[in-house]
Order: sequence, then C-alpha cells, then structure tokens
Amino acid sequence: MSKETSLHGVHKGLGALFTDFAGWSMPIRYSSELAEHKAVRETAGLFDLSHMAEIEVTGPQAADTLDFALVGNLSGVKPGRARYTMICDENGGVLDDLVVYRLADEKFLVVANAGNAAVVAEALAERVSGFDAVVDNKSEDVALIAVQGPKAVEILGAVTDADLGALKYYASVPAVVKGHDVLLARTGYTGEDGFELYVPAGEAPAVWRILTEAGEPHGLLPAGLACRDTLRLEAGMPLYGNELSLQLSPFEAGLGRVVKFEKPNDFVGKAALEELSKKDVPRVRVGLKGSGRRAPRHGYTVLSGETEIGEVTSGALSPTLGYPIAMAYVDREHSEPGTQLSVDIRGRIEPVEVVALPFYSRA
Repeated sequence: MSKETSLHGVHKGLGALFTDFAGWSMPIRYSSELAEHKAVRETAGLFDLSHMAEIEVTGPQAADTLDFALVGNLSGVKPGRARYTMICDENGGVLDDLVVYRLADEKFLVVANAGNAAVVAEALAERVSGFDAVVDNKSEDVALIAVQGPKAVEILGAVTDADLGALKYYASVPAVVKGHDVLLARTGYTGEDGFELYVPAGEAPAVWRILTEAGEPHGLLPAGLACRDTLRLEAGMPLYGNELSLQLSPFEAGLGRVVKFEKPNDFVGKAALEELSKKDVPRVRVGLKGSGRRAPRHGYTVLSGETEIGEVTSGALSPTLGYPIAMAYVDREHSEPGTQLSVDIRGRIEPVEVVALPFYSRA
C-alpha cells in the first residue's frame, strides 16, 4: 500500500488525481497539467514534495563524514548555504543525486530522492563509521512544500519574516511563516525562482493553507508531479532512474563538475572516478529537439541513419516551447549540437536535432 504524506487529505479535498510514485501516493495533477505548468512559468505553483528524504548528519566530524561519503566538498560549504552533489558506489556509479544544506558548523541536512531514501540512509549510516558524527533519518517528521515561479517572492514575502531579497540561490535560513517555524531554502527543480519550505509534518496542512491564501491574488495553483516533470525536463535537470543510475557515472551525465578530486582525503568511489575522468566516456547526455507533435519518450531508440546510437531517457511535448523535447544518451561522436538524428516513435521514424541543454532558461 502506498504511503501518504501529511498533506494527502488536502490534496483529496482539492480533487487531485493520484499516482504511486516511489511507494508514495502523490498528486499527479489537480486540474490540468498544462495549466499547472503554465502557472509555474508565469505566476507560481505550489508543490507537495514530502515524499523526499531528509537525513541529518551532526557532530564534530559531520563535514568530514560527508566529504568521505559524497563526491562533493561539503566541508567547503558555509553555514546557511547548500550544494548539489552525488553519492556514488565504489565503481563510480550514482546511488543518488542530492542537495545538502549546511545548517551550522556541525549540522547538515541531506535531501535525497524518494525512491532512494533507504539506499542513501543506509549508505550514510555505513560510511559514518569511524567518524565522530551521527546520521539521523528525519524523513517521517518533515514535510516539504515548494513555491515555484516568478511570483514566489511576492507570495512568500506576504507571510514570512525572512529577508527574501538577501536569500541567495542555494541558500537557506530559519524563518517563521505566520507562526510556523520552517527552514526556508531558495532551491527548486523547475527552472524558475522559488523556495522550498521544510516544515514539521503535522504543521504542513496549515502552512499549505497560508501559502494558498497568499497566492490566490497572484494566480498560484497547486501543482502535481506531471507538470514538475515537464518543468524539470525543459530546464534540462536530470531525474534519477532516467538520466542517473548506478550504471552511469557523473561524467556520462555531463555532471563531472560535482566530483571534487581536490578534496584532501579519500572518498567513496574516488579511484574509479579518477580513472573515468581520464578518458572520454562512450555515451553522453544530450538534448534533442523535435518537430511536429509526436514526442520521444523514455526508452525510445535514437538513430543515425539506420544505426542505433542511443536511447531517450525523458521526453515530452514542451508546454512552454511548443515542440517535442527529450534528453537522451547517445554515442559521443553524435553528440555535437546541430547533429541531425532521428527517434523511433512507435514504429515511425521522426527527425530530431541535438541541442545544448537546458531547453529553457528564465530571463
């Protein structure tokens, strides 16, 4: 049976259509995914992301623990800032991509994807051995609500004491939203400006209502997973299980920049990743732009002439751009922007062009 977030009753009241996602019953849409997508691009959308995992790492050697456990340089993150990073296995395969917030000198919050919550929690619990630090999975106690879109500052600014103008991208600050204590972060997964609010699970319905009322004059809509997927695809952001997996390293994904070999000490996967960094990986992640109305989907074959040279990982008809877009892994020699390829879409061969990512960037 699917788990339910603390906002499940709120979503039912809004008439949401639910789907099982990583073992959670999550709203896929409320009204129209196109309307919800458009709201995030033009005004704002309100998301329940409480299925994500929140894992605290605390103690005198919390930073050293994360430097060893993850590929990034977390000891270099200042309190109040956050970093996008990954956790890899010994072979350099990606266990998950993460956002890590440094809340204080000896306190970090690791946010993992819902489907990898147990994997990441277990890996961190193993890797903390030998360090003066504690790993504590707080996922059951924490709800996560996101306000994303051009009107996010106005909406949130009406209900919080936080100085939103001073809050930088990939930064966080403790804040109060109409009497509710939250951790407020300027992060997101839509390509728009916006905020994520880490809230005690029991207080999430009240915070959701406060944000809904504040957003009503601005055109805020509740937004489900369907539009979240098209938004992140337009922004060229990878999804674990599609663009990222244990069979892929950060280098194939075009995210080698997150691997910090200059860290002074060893980290899990370092030797394998160093070897991979010295050679050109055979397949790389690219963007594909189509024409017409038929969009490539996950698992579809990419062709050069009649030769199979790759596979689509995510694809959709872009609501913002009005044409089909996709991300795919293709053989390196076919990865230059401007390269003309095709995709087998259920037996019909449709032309596509390799383009640089992201497909969409906000002004």
